Amino acid sequence: MVTGIFSGSFNPIHIGHLALANWICEFCDIDELWFLVSPQNPLKKGMEMMDERKRLEMVKAVIAGYPRFKASDFEFSLPRPSYTINTLRALHKAYPDRDFRLIMGADNWSTMTQWKDYEKLVDEFSIIVYPRKDCEIIIPDGYPNIKKVEAPLLEVSSTFIRRSVEEGKDVRFFLPEAIRNFCPFS
Repeated sequence: MVTGIFSGSFNPIHIGHLALANWICEFCDIDELWFLVSPQNPLKKGMEMMDERKRLEMVKAVIAGYPRFKASDFEFSLPRPSYTINTLRALHKAYPDRDFRLIMGADNWSTMTQWKDYEKLVDEFSIIVYPRKDCEIIIPDGYPNIKKVEAPLLEVSSTFIRRSVEEGKDVRFFLPEAIRNFCPFS
């Protein structure tokens, strides 16, 4: 089974995450997509985060009813900080029957060299790279596991939502209805 891994803080999860994940499931060679809630991204140290269990519950609430989406707390039991290479290796060991494909934005792809053991990551695992504003996707020769996709460009971010709420803006339609009252950012 081909399983897409959409890893993130989801602080909070929003319509951009969901629309992209839906597009990946329907237009790429993916059987199932796991929203892998990351307790703390090592490249985002110092960022104020909602409790990881609350973020997981929000993901579960918004994906209910779409059978190809799953919420995962897999990283909660792994050593911290959570490094993608370690997580994917642990997933492969725990679920040897699955073909995992990491899903990432062009912004993350452009900083891949900052990731722990990035050479091994791009060698050992398939990666689907989707477009982000002002980020060109350049995949050098010799990376057969990396696939660029032309997903719709949706420039919504959790940072945008948090900042907008701090400024007193009403951003209710950027958040799925299932979490509007659940989320401290609404």
